[in-house]
Amino acid sequence: MILAAVTSLAFIFDLKVIAWILLRSAVGIGFALVIVFQLEMRQALAKLGGSFFSFTNVQKLEFAEGLTDAVMQLSHKRIGALIALEREISMKEYSENGVRVDAEYSAELIMTIFYPMTALHDGGVIVSKNRIASAGCVFPLSKNEMSDRTLGLRHRAAVGLSEETDCVCIVVSEETGSISVAMNGVLERNLKQDEFKEKLEKIFVPEGEKETDNEEENGEELDSEDSSLDPSGSDLVSDK
Repeated sequence: MILAAVTSLAFIFDLKVIAWILLRSAVGIGFALVIVFQLEMRQALAKLGGSFFSFTNVQKLEFAEGLTDAVMQLSHKRIGALIALEREISMKEYSENGVRVDAEYSAELIMTIFYPMTALHDGGVIVSKNRIASAGCVFPLSKNEMSDRTLGLRHRAAVGLSEETDCVCIVVSEETGSISVAMNGVLERNLKQDEFKEKLEKIFVPEGEKETDNEEENGEELDSEDSSLDPSGSDLVSDK
């Protein structure tokens, strides 16, 4: 605002040299702001085209249960996997560098994609709106130094992608079968089955939403009970 005001005064008083310098400075500052805040701007623009799972809470919980089963199978068989669950920020940019699948999610398809020696097993899978959008995707590696240097590319890619988007990244280690989840640049490792399932449920259906659903279900049950007690359909015996 101050720069704009000074530039306007320079034009009003015909201070051409000062006006020229200020104008070029404003352009330079504009470019600098774009460079500094490019990640934030990209995320804001991506939100315009992205969306979280567009189904009911019951369906979200069913999806979490099915995903848990698939990840547990991968873990027990020590099959390496990298799965990104799209939320609000669109992941179209990363989906396009892989192989388009656009198939309904299933544990069997996940197992097939990550089975060793298949063409797509080394890349990441993107799940969007309860569908497997793409496989064999390349995710950006985290630029931050990892606390554990033994972590492989899958873990670094999971953290890197979660730093740039709001996705939930799931990693299964092919060496140990351990399960990790990355969100907002933070990697949570060595999750057990119950811990993993509970984490997914909390992400997809926060406690507040669960309470709202329960209230709605209770309201529907009361309405159905009231309708069943409608006296218009009952048998009446007149007094004689």
